Amino acid sequence: MEFRMPSLGADMEAGTLVVWHRAVGESIARGEILAEVDTDKGVIEIESFVTGRIEALLVEPGTRVPVGTVLAIIQTAEEPAVEAPPAPKRHPVSPLARKRAEELGIDPEQLVGSGPGGRVTREDVERAAPPAQAPPAQAPPQVPEVQPTPAEPRERSRRMRQAIAAAMARSKREIPHYYLSTTIDLQAALDWLAAQNAQRPVTERLLPAALLLKATACALKRFPDLNAFWEEGTLRPQPSINVGVAISLREGGLVAPALLAANEQPLDHLMANLRDLVARARIGTLRSGELSGGTVTVTNLGDQGVDSVFGVIYPPQVALIGFGRISPRPWVIDGQVVPRSLIMASLAGDHRASDGHLGGRFLAHLDTLLQRPEAL
Repeated sequence: MEFRMPSLGADMEAGTLVVWHRAVGESIARGEILAEVDTDKGVIEIESFVTGRIEALLVEPGTRVPVGTVLAIIQTAEEPAVEAPPAPKRHPVSPLARKRAEELGIDPEQLVGSGPGGRVTREDVERAAPPAQAPPAQAPPQVPEVQPTPAEPRERSRRMRQAIAAAMARSKREIPHYYLSTTIDLQAALDWLAAQNAQRPVTERLLPAALLLKATACALKRFPDLNAFWEEGTLRPQPSINVGVAISLREGGLVAPALLAANEQPLDHLMANLRDLVARARIGTLRSGELSGGTVTVTNLGDQGVDSVFGVIYPPQVALIGFGRISPRPWVIDGQVVPRSLIMASLAGDHRASDGHLGGRFLAHLDTLLQRPEAL
């Protein structure tokens, strides 16, 4: 079967293969890392989605190719052997050699490389250059060569912002959004969390964010039309509830990797997985399944002091749930005004897939679940 450059989100058009983790002839199991790909969101580990044997690796590390390009051929047990298509004939060229070749007017693709794996080096380029004229008598001394450095975080952030802009512009053009919000009394949930955390070490304490994510995932199980994709004019509910978590990056931009099967994870596991996901997102070690697997997105800007969030749906998803800050406010209980910890929950829905009536029922069910946190 063909293993193609995956799409790691609606804003991805191409990626650069960084390294292969398997060689031709080696076996690989489903879920194991086959390669790493550099995207505007960072270097992403690409998982194999089948078990089999590597028949061919068709793209050299350092090559940038569009989404959908065949990267490798994997022979699975269910398939007969197939002849691999010819690999691209592009020679691997180091960045420094390519820059030097441009200066000398040489096509590095025509050179035979002496570096590892046939890579064309700077020395190969200079050997192929025509003899240089003698330098003038008082030529200044040569400045020691400076090795190139990776792209600056600011440049990566700029490219990420451009990709996000393209995806969000597409979303607003194509998706007829509707928005709903409700205020939820979180006092019972916070009291329950405080009692739970009093018995735990600091490193294992539960945060309100984990409770909100778990309640959202459980509510979506009752409303599958919000946990779905809109593709080719058809609503396609997804079998697993994979909650994408919007995470801001320190150098700018954001990603939304998914907590897979979030409704099935015990709260302790969900909290640990959330911490791990945030940490790996910010150091650039996410996996392809986490970036491409989200079926719905949750954004929480409460830590920024925001009261409410009305987000833009990330296609092909059909819903986005937002949470603002938790704050003490007056609330009426049994005819009495009392202080309670409240939060604003919002829903951005795709009107092609659902309507305000269903969206309102979803938010009401989310409220009900958060009143019984022990059941989550």
